[in-house]
Amino acid sequence: MSDEATQRSVTDAAGVTDAADATVMPEHLVVFDTTLRDGEQSPGISLDAGEKLEIAEQLARLGVDYIEAGFPVASQGDFEAVQAIARSVGNQPAAPAICGLSRTQLADVDRCYEALRDAARPRIHVFISTSPQHMVHMLKMDESQVLAETRSGVSRAREHLDDVEFSPQDATRTPLDFMIEVLSAAVESGATTLNIPDTVGYGIPWDFGALIQYVRRQVPGDYMLSTHCHNDLGLATANTLAGVQAGARQVEVCVNGLGERAGNAALEEVVMALAIRSDQFPGITTTVRTEELARTSRLVSRLTGYPVQYNKAVVGRNAFAHESGIHQHGVLEDRATYEIIDASSVGQVGSQIVLGKHSGRHAFSDSLAKMGITIQGDALNQAFNRFKELADRKVEITEADLEAIVAEELGHSVVEGFQLDALEVSGGTVGVPRARVVLSRAGEKKEAAAEGNGMIDAACNAIREATGVHATLIGFNVSSVTGGIDALGDVVVQLESDGVKVSGRGVSTDVVEASARAYLAAVGRIVRMRASSEDRRLEVGP
Repeated sequence: MSDEATQRSVTDAAGVTDAADATVMPEHLVVFDTTLRDGEQSPGISLDAGEKLEIAEQLARLGVDYIEAGFPVASQGDFEAVQAIARSVGNQPAAPAICGLSRTQLADVDRCYEALRDAARPRIHVFISTSPQHMVHMLKMDESQVLAETRSGVSRAREHLDDVEFSPQDATRTPLDFMIEVLSAAVESGATTLNIPDTVGYGIPWDFGALIQYVRRQVPGDYMLSTHCHNDLGLATANTLAGVQAGARQVEVCVNGLGERAGNAALEEVVMALAIRSDQFPGITTTVRTEELARTSRLVSRLTGYPVQYNKAVVGRNAFAHESGIHQHGVLEDRATYEIIDASSVGQVGSQIVLGKHSGRHAFSDSLAKMGITIQGDALNQAFNRFKELADRKVEITEADLEAIVAEELGHSVVEGFQLDALEVSGGTVGVPRARVVLSRAGEKKEAAAEGNGMIDAACNAIREATGVHATLIGFNVSSVTGGIDALGDVVVQLESDGVKVSGRGVSTDVVEASARAYLAAVGRIVRMRASSEDRRLEVGP
């Protein structure tokens, strides 16, 4: 098969887009969130079951229709996380459906079903690669084998559930005739949703939209069409919207645009584009509660260790900031002069929750409840103790501060790693910076001291000595949670050890302490991952 045939455009095959065909009657658009599956495949992200559950709870509050909770066969940890989400979030009133990813192998499909079976509305998402590049170099299969695998995997999934999704991985580099043959086989075998993944971000909006139209016309049957767009060319959101205009009624998205390589279509961008430009998408509605977007973004950022760029659309720090004098004058007269989105509609407003050092446990837990955060037992005690510790140094604790504190403590409690009992540092323009740390783990205390080329470096070196874990620092980011001279510093570090990348987060009014906490959290992840080295994540999927 020639490269020309493989890479050919679908525009001619689909025909010129008919405006009348793209205009639909009022319809619901299914928002399928894959932050916990494709988003977690971002380098350095490794979420524990507790962290995944926390994000899933917030996604339910956000109002997504589907949560792709993970890839159950990838590891025992992934299986347990999907199972926990299915049993908990998947059975709440008006809960989102819970989905798991599976290859076409029958054992994979069965494993996926076992993880999902306790959810009120489970879905199995079956995939197989269909592009020549993937079939030759990865699968070692020919077209007939891929067709047979498609029929087998989808049929097995349909034996378990009525809700089955199928994806031909790398669809945008798959020859049209073969892709249509595979999709038709999937529908005949019981698939109820056909997802068209732009796995490597190869698509261009008008061509991708034409591809969606072509599938609609060429594949018979009763099914929903879905998009899954990657951002390698910065076009994931544009391609997704083109797919919706062409007839797709499900969009697969990630919070903050997380995902493999350059990421996936950003949930917040797609949802707000549909809301703001309803003239281009007449009658298309979602159940997403947009006022929860900013909170969801912050939670995912803190739990994954991936900071949100300041100029990120919708949820970035500068999304509603104006520096130009002309712009400032305009928004003072009428915010609509330079803002097409009402900041409050996406949750970008100052918090009204303010706590201080005299606030008690009830006020603390009540404030968390009003924010939609539910924690109990030891996790609540640890978070409250951390709150009181920081409240002694900071006059007021805002909602953003609370989110940072809870996210940090939940991360530590899940990892069950080292605790920072004491930190002493000395430095300045004279002498060599030094640090001493006292750590505890499972009742055992360890102490170490070290020097460095700065106080943060010295603190990290001391932690390295105390834990015996040697890793390479590959990323360091520090930001303030809120404004003011007593603002909490939010530090995220990325470490690499034996080819494995992990992240850690720490917050404190002292940036050196925040850095030490972040470094220690990352070390805890390394220890945990070494202890469960038999688990091997399968870095594949649409």
